[in-house]
Amino acid sequence: MGLFNFLTQEIAIDLGTANTVIIHNDKVVVDEPSIVAINKTTGKVIAVGKRARQMYEKTHENLKTIRPLRDGVIADFNAAEIMIREMIKMIHPKSFFFTPSWRMVICIPSNITEVEKRAVKDSAEQAGGREVYLIHEPMAAALGIGIDVEEPIGHMIIDIGGGTTGISVIALAGIVCDQSIRVAGDEFTADIIDFVRRQHNMAIGERTAEDIKINVGSAIPDLENPPDDYAVQGRDLMTGIPKQITISYAEIAHALNESISRIEEAVLKALESTPPELASDIYRTGLHITGGGALLRGLDKRLAQKTKLHVSIDDDPLRAVVRGSGIALKNIARYPFLMS
Repeated sequence: MGLFNFLTQEIAIDLGTANTVIIHNDKVVVDEPSIVAINKTTGKVIAVGKRARQMYEKTHENLKTIRPLRDGVIADFNAAEIMIREMIKMIHPKSFFFTPSWRMVICIPSNITEVEKRAVKDSAEQAGGREVYLIHEPMAAALGIGIDVEEPIGHMIIDIGGGTTGISVIALAGIVCDQSIRVAGDEFTADIIDFVRRQHNMAIGERTAEDIKINVGSAIPDLENPPDDYAVQGRDLMTGIPKQITISYAEIAHALNESISRIEEAVLKALESTPPELASDIYRTGLHITGGGALLRGLDKRLAQKTKLHVSIDDDPLRAVVRGSGIALKNIARYPFLMS
């Protein structure tokens, strides 16, 4: 049995639209952007993760960068397989004389189709997965923030990722109500690009917009501890010459207002469809926000004002889903919602 355990390594993977996080032996061993750089002529992998992100939107005709996931699901099967394989190699780059087989738990959106599930499993198996289990992101997020998912108490999980926002009510180790909208981190990035183009007459790329979101992103225009204005470089649309401007958090709050309103509407719609007994539980337990979108300044306050409910954000919301996947991996027999 000891030899079997040595030959089989266990990992939990949060295969996200924006970032891929892997847990091995209770530690986060990989936390990289979900991007692959490939030589178009030879098909050779040039870079994965952070190095590939540095190349994003800066490539020449012989090099292409690919984001294998869009809206929370695999859009490019081959690139996803390459990315998973290369990121797994980061766990033990030189310590194995052989290639171990992997038992994997991978997070998937709750509204995923059977075809999309198959694509995730196939990519993982091609990348070396001997046993591949799938877990819905709301269940993983709940486990990751310390909720006892088996108890008969309702909890609402709002997982704002890169491609989608999932809003789920869970109780008794199952998802009772579920909604998903394609408004999340990527939509916020597009909003910022559009805002800078309209208001400042300047063209910027996705990477720059992402940096703006991280440094001065806000859901409300009146923060108690506002960040400093952020310097942004781009191309002037009138002259074509590169220039620099400064952007404040209040401007970004204005730019993101419409997308955040759509998330608010989806939350209210999910609350409307919640059974009465679970609704009374949620009044006591409040709303739990996870995912990278939870890091947007003031989002908890805005949702609390809209719903009149308590809103909590985990200390590390970006890794809540993968932490929960790791817990589920250790207790495969206990949690029936793991899908093999």
